[in-house]
Amino acid sequence: MLIKVAHDTKAAGANFSWQEDYEAFSVSASHTEGVLNYIANQAAHHAKRNFEEEYLEFLKRYGIAYDAAHALG
Repeated sequence: MLIKVAHDTKAAGANFSWQEDYEAFSVSASHTEGVLNYIANQAAHHAKRNFEEEYLEFLKRYGIAYDAAHALG
């Protein structure tokens, strides 16, 4: 739902689209503004920490089991 909102409102930019591989996670409606801000500022955010580092940290933080050999393709 949040991705639909991000797409429909153009909050993530006019050219928002999925990349070839993706995962989707749900968030509470109370976190919508924070997620939209994160999406809008992704380039600056990833200048500090790349996607791979952030993704693995996310999986660990929320206790999502993964195989390190396959987590990033």
